[in-house]
Amino acid sequence: MTGMLASVNSVAEALLVLTANVDIIDLKQPASGALGALDIDLVKQIVAVINQRCPVSATLGDLPMQPDLVFNAARIMSGTGVDYIKIGFFPNGDWQETVNKLSVLCQQNIALIAVLFADNQPDLTIVDSLKNAGFTGVMLDTMDKQKGSLMQVIEQTEIGQFVRLAKARQLLSGLAGSLKLEDISGLLPYQPDYLGFRGALCLRHDRTAQLNRAAIKSIKQAIQDTVAT
Repeated sequence: MTGMLASVNSVAEALLVLTANVDIIDLKQPASGALGALDIDLVKQIVAVINQRCPVSATLGDLPMQPDLVFNAARIMSGTGVDYIKIGFFPNGDWQETVNKLSVLCQQNIALIAVLFADNQPDLTIVDSLKNAGFTGVMLDTMDKQKGSLMQVIEQTEIGQFVRLAKARQLLSGLAGSLKLEDISGLLPYQPDYLGFRGALCLRHDRTAQLNRAAIKSIKQAIQDTVAT
């Protein structure tokens, strides 16, 4: 069954989405980029407040694909107690060597999620490398939020191909990228493990604005209703 991932940037937002029974609380700073990171101390604070009542993921930030840089950031984040660490695979840089370096953390049972960006035509052959390195999952997101939602920057057949590939490799699969309420019915038939939201949960659909309780409940209900039909 597909779950709902909600991105938050504060303790108050984390508690708000917790009351809506989201399936993953994702710690991210939207004002700092596609996968902007929160301060490590704030991540620790939110993890402590949530107190294992819901799985928590956190982004590392919009880091270049430099193996040592990404590895060190992931290692530090692993000390916060989050359940999943999301790593953006940005254009250029050394993807394969970064994956190789991160495999050390996977061997320590640290759950890593790779985030690929649909608007940069990612090479999906990296998915096999992720599996071999011990990654827990992979998400398809968008880097440039001005280009529209995931559904607008990539063909639905390619979305389906991505989810099938992840499932075939027994990786958790997630879809995100400026997703809207109306995108849910088109994406759920592919049966991703999670759909990720930020902008659609905010006032005026502004991903840097405050979360809106009614919008959170609407998204959660739409996922439940569509899954049930």
